Amino acid sequence: MLSIEKYQQEFIAFLKAYSTEKEPKNLYEPISYILRLGGKRLRPVLTLMTADVFDGNYKEALNTALSVEVFHNFSLVHDDIMDDAPLRRGQQTVHEKWDVNTGILSGDAMLIMAYQLFEYYEPETFQALAKLFSKTALEVCEGQQYDVDFETRNDVTIPEYLKMIEYKTAVLVGAAMKMGAIVADASVEDQNSIYEFGKNLGIAFQLQDDYLDAFGDPKTFGKQVGGDIIENKKTYLYLKALEFSSDEDKIKLTDLFSTAPKDSETKVDVAKKIFVDSGASDATKQAIADYTSLAFSGLESLNISEEKKALLKAFGTNLMNRTV
Repeated sequence: MLSIEKYQQEFIAFLKAYSTEKEPKNLYEPISYILRLGGKRLRPVLTLMTADVFDGNYKEALNTALSVEVFHNFSLVHDDIMDDAPLRRGQQTVHEKWDVNTGILSGDAMLIMAYQLFEYYEPETFQALAKLFSKTALEVCEGQQYDVDFETRNDVTIPEYLKMIEYKTAVLVGAAMKMGAIVADASVEDQNSIYEFGKNLGIAFQLQDDYLDAFGDPKTFGKQVGGDIIENKKTYLYLKALEFSSDEDKIKLTDLFSTAPKDSETKVDVAKKIFVDSGASDATKQAIADYTSLAFSGLESLNISEEKKALLKAFGTNLMNRTV
């Protein structure tokens, strides 16, 4: 087993070799741009780590890890267009740096490129990877649609919200780990168990992302802080604030999230104060801890050493305590 940093280094070296200049430049340059912007590389690292956990050769999982990362970034390019987001990882989004049409077409190409990367594997492995990838990709689209729908609804429930983030974010984390297990030829039982671990970790990850969107440091978070509030997104913070707030604050919060802001900064400040005063911010932090614990409990059934289980737990703990 390698350190997280070593997996990151190996993956980034592989990514750089993949991101060569191609023609037409206006199609491939935006792809290279978004892939090289950095980010946590969480999903590909999990793919490589999982291959090692099940005694496979992580190098054989590099194409799969890259597929996951290319797909993830494809979804970001299109999500940023839909959200009209100006920043991604502290830099201009693709549609801002180029234009919307370029973002759409380059994103489309990335989805195809993600599938192509499975062609390096033998037929049985290719089929298992492609089947899981197709299921996951469709769920991500469903999750994104739920997310969009929720912006104009005032009756979103917490179970609905949790289903949305499971599909939009968590299933890809689970799939990234299961793909590593598939490449390592792990048992079906272990493949499914590591998927559940990754999925629950992914829900905790997204809840943490929601929290940081409101309360993170813009210098380290890499995105526009308060973006979810400005976009009227019904996050866990918002839903818990509605549940816990006084009638007066409920009305104030509902009104805030029903219109485009005249003053974005004031809207964000007012919403954040309600999140804190109501106890919603503390409830969100507790939910992050709860889903992380649920992920850890799923490790018990895995046929791996206690040392490897401890490594996966350490990764999850670090993820829960992140600030970026």
